[in-house]
Amino acid sequence: MPRIQPRHYPSQGYQALISAGLPSVLARIYAARDIQSARQLDYEFAALLPYTSLKNAEEMARLLADAITAQKRLLIIADYDSDGATACAVALRALRGFGAKVDYLVPNRFEYGYGLTPEIVQLAAQHRTQPRPDILITVDNGIASVEGVAAANRLGMTVLVTDHHLPGDAMPEAACIVNPNQAGCAFPSKNLAGVGVIFYVMLALRAELRQRGIFAGRAEPNLANLLDLVALGTVADVVKLDDNNRILVHQGLKRIRAGRTCPGIKALLQTAKRDLSKAATYDLGFVVGPRLNAAGRLADMAHGIECLLCDDESEAQIMAAELDSLNRERRVIETGMQESAMAALESIEVDESYSLSLYDPDWHQGVIGILASRLKDKFHRPVIAFALGNDGELKGSGRSIRGLHLRDALDLVAKRHPKLLQRFGGHAAACGMTIRASDLAAFSEAFEAVAHSLLSPADLERLVETDGALTSAETTLETAYLLSREAWGQGFPQPGFDGEFSVERQRVVGEKHMRLSLGSQGKTHDAILFSHNEPLPSAIRAVYRLDVNEYNGTQKLQLVIEHWENV
Repeated sequence: MPRIQPRHYPSQGYQALISAGLPSVLARIYAARDIQSARQLDYEFAALLPYTSLKNAEEMARLLADAITAQKRLLIIADYDSDGATACAVALRALRGFGAKVDYLVPNRFEYGYGLTPEIVQLAAQHRTQPRPDILITVDNGIASVEGVAAANRLGMTVLVTDHHLPGDAMPEAACIVNPNQAGCAFPSKNLAGVGVIFYVMLALRAELRQRGIFAGRAEPNLANLLDLVALGTVADVVKLDDNNRILVHQGLKRIRAGRTCPGIKALLQTAKRDLSKAATYDLGFVVGPRLNAAGRLADMAHGIECLLCDDESEAQIMAAELDSLNRERRVIETGMQESAMAALESIEVDESYSLSLYDPDWHQGVIGILASRLKDKFHRPVIAFALGNDGELKGSGRSIRGLHLRDALDLVAKRHPKLLQRFGGHAAACGMTIRASDLAAFSEAFEAVAHSLLSPADLERLVETDGALTSAETTLETAYLLSREAWGQGFPQPGFDGEFSVERQRVVGEKHMRLSLGSQGKTHDAILFSHNEPLPSAIRAVYRLDVNEYNGTQKLQLVIEHWENV
């Protein structure tokens, strides 16, 4: 059974926030998330870290400014997830606003796999941009594309790499690389998503063009208008929401709530029947992101990119409906894969394993990442799910728990077994890889050995972290409103609280959820427990979050139960 553990918050940070005028409940929540001063809660655009500290951003800006002046042909090489799609849209919208001749190419994951491979370089050379592009610009990929960059160089195409993934032992010989995680980069935020990296490059490019007098006599493009895309990609890629990323997300959500978002994001939210004026990180990560990702998982991410580039609201609605349909199809496929995975695990003693490596020939390559994430959450183990690739290959997608840096673990597997991994890449929490089908058993054994060496039994214990108990005076609709406006996410978790309650009333709604009335401290609270339809005991200890429930034009406080146990 998971162990409930209140988060520690340092008293110094708590007192500093109290002195700055924050309510006690917010002060302890923020202090527990390493907020030490109110300055860290300044989300104005001016508080962003400067692009000048991002290694090579100014150099790349000069190269791009030269290319725009010379009207060279630029081609964006995108990735097929939400981060790659939003990064592509940011680059295209900004570069076109700057007067560049630019198009894009996104690899089909089922035919070509990830990144700027030699095969993608050949496609780029034959792209609809004729004659061939002069410059390839990678977004959300490229740092591991040693062979692909070499192939482009041989064909006379210059490569500019923008990426955020961790570099390998060898770096590509690109004309310029911008990546906060490359050696020698002093940029304080190592957690920029791919869309954040290209946004910073566009900030540097605008400054370079301004210095050259390109905007004389005309208005400069307002790059802040792209922050809805930056926020979407940042949240959907599940990067850590450090101080700088929270500014990007906050500013993007601010524009979405004000109705100043691109027609594509607006249409995707409306298709899901979400209220733009109340948009939160949940909507980006669990509503818009999955619909956008569905294009790359089941079809072609070009559909998603075109939706983000569309400026006609009617056309955007049609595109959003198509993406919504793909996402429904993805859910059906995912459900079937989960059922087969659970059946396969019946014969495995999960408690004795430090990792899980699973394969089924019927699994869909585009959905294995979601499957790995679901199994990771259920069993609290690093999980790698494999699907059939091309020519006797297996494509794997992994998700990890706290305590195991997944890319570092795979790097250790590669060092111990040099011929086992054909390709791999990723970061701490997620990765992708390719192995030979004949090597599945050997890989599973090697990965288990590495996980066993890096994890302790305590790491495998599932914890439910909370922000402690709330007083009766803090358990209010006003507190729920305050919390709903923050950019919660990876590394900056949404607050959850715990307490003991009497179960005064309960009834099943929608066949699989439980509507509750819970008593505590002399008050009764409405509550909801999702995906549970069995009766609860008369008294429980619950972990919950505060929610604003809107019904028939009224707003009431609701507790959303995320975990419960007998008292």
